[in-house]
Amino acid sequence: MNTQTALDELTTDQLQQLVVSSLEDFKATDITVIDVSGKSPLTERLVVASGNSTRHVKSMADNLIVKAKAAGNPPLGVEGAREGEWVLVDLNDVIVHLMLPQTRAFYNLEKLWEASADHRSGVSSST
Repeated sequence: MNTQTALDELTTDQLQQLVVSSLEDFKATDITVIDVSGKSPLTERLVVASGNSTRHVKSMADNLIVKAKAAGNPPLGVEGAREGEWVLVDLNDVIVHLMLPQTRAFYNLEKLWEASADHRSGVSSST
């Protein structure tokens, strides 16, 4: 997934930078990038960020979609944009989760992926 197949297609690193830059421009908080290459057949990276309100989450998603399209990498899909509590933007090599802080705390995707990586490597949290 990390190879560049067309002149206008972004590499995974370039796409990640576009995502993070777009989210920073719209004042996203707690931006976290999780490298899931080799752990997930669906994507290379997950980006998780928070917004202060449903309107803020929606505007971050809208801005990201516009910038991704302008860079020649339109989203494969967008879910949750109507509600704005949790918006998922699928950019193929980078999947972006934009959430309200309480939704993010409830689902805790960062810990889920950390636990999944520990499980695969044989690390046990119990002693």
